[in-house]
Amino acid sequence: MILINGQQGTSIHVMDRSVMYGDGVFRTMRMRDGRVNCWLGQYRKLEADCQALDIPCPARSTLEQEIDLLARSTPDCVVKIVVSRGEGGRGYGVPDSVSPNRVVLTAPLPIYPENFRRDGVSLHVCELRLCHQPRLAGIKHLNRLENVLARMEWSDPDTPEGLMLDAEGWVVEGTMANIFMRQGNTLLTPDLSACGVAGLQRERILQFAPQCDLVPEVSNFSLPMLLQAEEVFLCNSVIGVWPVRQIGAHAIPLGAIAAQMQGLLESEIV
Repeated sequence: MILINGQQGTSIHVMDRSVMYGDGVFRTMRMRDGRVNCWLGQYRKLEADCQALDIPCPARSTLEQEIDLLARSTPDCVVKIVVSRGEGGRGYGVPDSVSPNRVVLTAPLPIYPENFRRDGVSLHVCELRLCHQPRLAGIKHLNRLENVLARMEWSDPDTPEGLMLDAEGWVVEGTMANIFMRQGNTLLTPDLSACGVAGLQRERILQFAPQCDLVPEVSNFSLPMLLQAEEVFLCNSVIGVWPVRQIGAHAIPLGAIAAQMQGLLESEIV
């Protein structure tokens, strides 16, 4: 089901700025038994991203009502919220009278092999390099062409994710997930102050790290450094945590932290 500004529908105006310019933000979430996992954190992220782009954010109560409506027919699914700046005329300038539009929709949960979660996944190393734009860094905005082009580089179903670097060679993220590596008792994730999406599960894993006797660290690291890691894993709100067993042709050792993080993320989903 799709709700557009609270009404069931399947189309949005062709002059909406999300269509014309990718002018908006979105969140993708997991709904289980009619409840969105980590809803308060997801809304906080949505609100912050809207504020960063100077787009009024829909009220939390409005979105909760719409999600509850969708949950009646699909209590276990993926939920996506899109907030666009709204309809405007031709040109990049924002009209004075523009009014935001919101879309709330559900989709079936993707079906992945169980061994992805248990035994780890293989990553394609993407040729595409992410550009730096600090004004947009961390934001889940609608301009996702870099991810689209990167994902077009391979089609092997046994390789479900690609690793993206920036123009300077620093590891940034996957095409759909954030990435962590462990060296000793340090848990590292890339610095996303120049590019990339700062997902909610990334934030939660950084918070959970001390419970696993790990020191969390946000810093730049290169692909050669990643290939020397003692453990690597991916995270997002739909897949949870996937261990990484291979990057390109290089084998990565499996460790215990990915499984611990799987349990921690699923035990605290309010």
